[in-house]
Amino acid sequence: MSTLYTVHPSPLGDLLLAGPEPGVLASVTVPGQKGGARVLPDWRRDDAAFAEAVRQFDAYFAGELKEFDLTLATRGSEFRERVWAALERVPLGSTVTYGELTVMAGLQARSARAVGGAVGANPLTVVRPCHRVIGTSGALTGYAGGLERKRWLLTHEGVL
Repeated sequence: MSTLYTVHPSPLGDLLLAGPEPGVLASVTVPGQKGGARVLPDWRRDDAAFAEAVRQFDAYFAGELKEFDLTLATRGSEFRERVWAALERVPLGSTVTYGELTVMAGLQARSARAVGGAVGANPLTVVRPCHRVIGTSGALTGYAGGLERKRWLLTHEGVL
């Protein structure tokens, strides 16, 4: 079965939403995202397949949604899945450092660099809020979608 996808306009640019079946989201990518998904020849556009995701994105960008409630289907190593699960626990309106996220994931402090790599490999930008992870100094550091988008998202969420 081919991957289904749709493209939806947002303040961050056109979001590419993709997944293995209707209602199941495996990736969200912004234009120019480092390591982001791209439409492949065997993918099939199906705008109705992600109607609920589109509704929730619209509500989020309108300031009406605080937490996404979608069926997700990502594949990562056990380590990445652990980090991604910790990311999902970072609430809207807050930030954590890479070190704090490492602790949240139940990992040892020496894993912080690897945690950064897992955060950077997050296939569900915005939904799994990797933009809420900041440097120890409070600086906005690395974001696959670009620091200007990270700044926009944190401003939108009332952090900046």
